[in-house]
Amino acid sequence: DMQSKLAEISVTGSAGGDMVKVTVNGQMSVTDVTIDPIAVNPGDVPMLEDLVLAAMSDAMAKVREKIQSEVSSLTGGMDIPPGFMGG
Repeated sequence: DMQSKLAEISVTGSAGGDMVKVTVNGQMSVTDVTIDPIAVNPGDVPMLEDLVLAAMSDAMAKVREKIQSEVSSLTGGMDIPPGFMGG
């Protein structure tokens, strides 16, 4: 069923040369965040915030693409309406 397929999807987005990684599942839930200690500079918190945001955006784009691919394979290639995947 579709919900179990979505739960099995997992993608990782990254930013800053993989200094920040965010993993998202097919239900659009963040399941893991990894931050390389080198990215943690108390004097430049805004940079770290930007890296986390960029990694999350990357992960969300990848998971939407993966979901669309999975749904397309289940629907025999029928187009998915725009906005259906939240993007």
